[in-house]
Amino acid sequence: MKPRSKRLIAIACGLAALGVATALVLNAFNSNLVFFFSPTQVAANEAPQGRSFRIGGLVEEGSIQRETQGLTTRFVVTDLAKTIPVTYTGLLPDLFKEGKGVVAQGKLGADGLFRADQVLAKHDENYMPPEAAEALKNAAAGKPQQTSATLKQAP
Repeated sequence: MKPRSKRLIAIACGLAALGVATALVLNAFNSNLVFFFSPTQVAANEAPQGRSFRIGGLVEEGSIQRETQGLTTRFVVTDLAKTIPVTYTGLLPDLFKEGKGVVAQGKLGADGLFRADQVLAKHDENYMPPEAAEALKNAAAGKPQQTSATLKQAP
């Protein structure tokens, strides 16, 4: 085999390996991409069905219900315009309270119940995730909401 043929084969193998590595990295990135939606957007069916996403807003006053046996908690997340019922099994953050900000990650069931596998509570009086703050502000003003999630349609 000529040296030129060997070089061409080596370059082709290198490009193929680079292509496979790029495809794997992009697939992993796409699999771990989690979008944020407000309760208004979820109620408008803008959230993906069967895929994990985040929902954020305020825990509605009087909505927290804890099971006597087990760690399951039910509560309602609101953006002051719409509400979404959430269920979570596990230990909640210490700062999780009614009327406080919350972000939950999970999947929306066909019954409209959001099943969270992670719940994050706001950690001080001055902080709220920018998406949640914008969603609350827009909902209070009655404006339609646009986020990066509306730019990319979920499969």
